[in-house]
Amino acid sequence: MYALEFTFGFIGNIVVVLGYIFCLPAWKSTNVYLFNLSVSDLIFLCTLPELSYNYAHNLKKFNSALCVVNRYILHVNLYSSILFMMWVSVDRFLLLCHPQRDHILLSFKAALCITILNWIWVNAQIAPLIIFIIQDLEENRWSVCHDFASLKGPRVTLIYSIVLTITGYVMPLMALFLSSQNMVSALMKREEVLGTSFQRPVRILRVAAIMFLLLYTPIHIMRNVRLASRLPELNLSQCVKDLINAIYIVTRPIGFAHSAINPVFYFLMTDSFKEALQDKWKQIKRTIMTFKGC
Repeated sequence: MYALEFTFGFIGNIVVVLGYIFCLPAWKSTNVYLFNLSVSDLIFLCTLPELSYNYAHNLKKFNSALCVVNRYILHVNLYSSILFMMWVSVDRFLLLCHPQRDHILLSFKAALCITILNWIWVNAQIAPLIIFIIQDLEENRWSVCHDFASLKGPRVTLIYSIVLTITGYVMPLMALFLSSQNMVSALMKREEVLGTSFQRPVRILRVAAIMFLLLYTPIHIMRNVRLASRLPELNLSQCVKDLINAIYIVTRPIGFAHSAINPVFYFLMTDSFKEALQDKWKQIKRTIMTFKGC
C-alpha cells in the first residue's frame, strides 16, 4: 500500500508543486495553504520507498537517524495536512462573506503568517513523540525502530496519543465540517444574490472532510486501542494483542492514503490553477511543434 501511495501520490504532488512554482503568476491565500499541503505530502512520499523496502523484506532494524527522521516526517505530514485543509475551508468561507477580499485573513501576508504558525504548532505537537522515539532507541541500543503504538511506556504514550488525537485530528476536523456547514447556510440565505458560484467549493470541501474522517478515524482509534492493550493492568492475552496490532498495522497506510488523494483537490479547488497548467501545457506544445518545424 505504501508503494502504491508513492507511485500515484508522487506524480500528482510533483505536478502540483511545479505547477504552483512555474505556472501560477499571482498567488492568493488559498494557494499558499494548498502549496504547503502539497510540499508536505511530497516530502512524506519520499520516505515511502525505504519504508516499503524494509517492510517487504521484514527488516526490523533501521538506521537510528533515518528512524527518527522517518517518524517525524510521517506524523508532521499527518497533522499538517488536515490543518492546512481546515484553513482552506476557512478561507473559502471568508471569501464567501467578503467577495472583495477585504478581510484581513484573506490577504497573502496573513496566509503566510498563518502558515508559519501552523508549522510551529504541528512541530510542537510532534516534539514529545520524537523524545519518546529517541528514548526508545536508546533502550534498544539504537537498533530497533518501533512505531508510535509500540514505544516503551504505554501509559505515558497513551495519554500523549489521546491529547494528540483531540488537538491534531478531532478539533481541525470539527472546524472543517463547521466552516463547510456555515458556507451552506450562507449560500441558502443569499442564493438569489450569489447564485451557485460557490456551490462547487462547498461540495469539494465536504468531500475533503469526509475523506479525512474515513481515512484518519481508523488509525487514531486503533493507535489508542493498541497502546491501551499494552497496559499491564488489562492483562490481555498475547493473541488479542497480536490481533489488535495487526488491525492497527492495516490502518496506518490507509491513514496516509490522503497524500495520494490530495492532488485531486488542488485541481478542483481553484480554476486559476487549472487554467495556468493548461496555458503552460499549450505553450510547451507550441514550442515542441515549432522545434519540429525547424
